[in-house]
Amino acid sequence: MPQTVRGVVSMAEGEPVTITDVVVPDPGPGEAVVAIQACGVCHTDLHYREGGINDEFPFLLGHEAAGVVESVGDGVTEVAAGDYVILNWRAVCGQCRSCLRGRPHICFSTHNASQKMTLADGTELSPALGIGAFVEKTLVAAGQCTKVDSDAPATAAGLLGCGVMAGIGAAINTGGVGRGDSVAVFGCGGVGDAAIAGAKLAGASTVIGVDIDDRKLEWARGFGATHTINSSEGDPVEAIKALTGGNGVDVAIEAVGLPQTYRQAFEARDLAGTVVLVGVPRPDMTIELPFIEVFGRGGALKSSWYGDCLPSRDFPMLIDLYLQGRLDLDGFVSETIDLGDVEEAFHKMERGEVLRSVVVL
Repeated sequence: MPQTVRGVVSMAEGEPVTITDVVVPDPGPGEAVVAIQACGVCHTDLHYREGGINDEFPFLLGHEAAGVVESVGDGVTEVAAGDYVILNWRAVCGQCRSCLRGRPHICFSTHNASQKMTLADGTELSPALGIGAFVEKTLVAAGQCTKVDSDAPATAAGLLGCGVMAGIGAAINTGGVGRGDSVAVFGCGGVGDAAIAGAKLAGASTVIGVDIDDRKLEWARGFGATHTINSSEGDPVEAIKALTGGNGVDVAIEAVGLPQTYRQAFEARDLAGTVVLVGVPRPDMTIELPFIEVFGRGGALKSSWYGDCLPSRDFPMLIDLYLQGRLDLDGFVSETIDLGDVEEAFHKMERGEVLRSVVVL
């Protein structure tokens, strides 16, 4: 029997979001209905509202969430009703050329629920990143549910569903940060601070946070930055080299998505160092680099998709670290809010006032 619940919907490009009725069908084969307990307000949701992802309005926003499986469809074996899960947008297919070569963390054919949630009048909704979690209950592919220890509160656990996983993974999985490495992170918002936390977890000896906002630099120090640089006050590349014996860092992580900060990351790395792009650029952006430097510096230029994570491997491990007191997920939560506060949370995000607003249901 379909259920009608409340959810946050973006009806048209650039317009304020609306709380409205959402019809959630019973789960079909390979699907699950999840009762959402908490969902972080991520920049990607704002990109959807602004038409920056695609134009398939109306969108059911929200994707960075945790909750409890309410029911499952036929053939579902990986989760069951009552399981506490983090939702992920990398439900690996197991059949694409990447999965078949043993690389499920970059699955090229991740899947979502086959059925559509709708408005009360039958209008089909496009769920953000195939999830749609600013809602009391949502329908997802069962593979989008990753079971974790229920001792972790949903306000913390749900953050691994997107931004925090993207940052930690950019450092550990994509960047390969190891013991004694030097790391610079450009952009100290939620993803950048997660990259800093990841570098600390991996044993980096020097972790440099770079931003133009002193408040964000203070946050960065709280997550493990050993040094911070306000790039509005001088050349961050020269400042980074001064902190690394004139050499630059082993791994430079760009968490902004701007050509100018990527160029700084490129120039701030040591010979044979690695640049990781985890910030999301706009489609119209371009970058120009001196080709001889691309060759002459060696190393690697990498992009990080979802922190190159494998949810079934990474989510439970990071929750264990959280419960051991070794990963401060609570530190990312600036405020908890209701569904009706999502629009204002977008504005706070744009003003740089919060790391994460988290909707609690």
